[in-house]
Amino acid sequence: MPGSERRRELRRRRHRKKQVARLLKRAGSDSSAKVKVAEKLRKLTPGAEVLIAAHKLEG
Repeated sequence: MPGSERRRELRRRRHRKKQVARLLKRAGSDSSAKVKVAEKLRKLTPGAEVLIAAHKLEG
């Protein structure tokens, strides 16, 4: 029997957390990378605007 909905939700959340950490690490290089990372965060997670503001990815 496949995992419960809760287990799948937790797995998605953990994977999203890893992806966000990877993207934020990559954003430190230059301003064009910050814009690209901001776009990817918006596609990835519903709380993207909070992350973008907190890490100053866009002006």
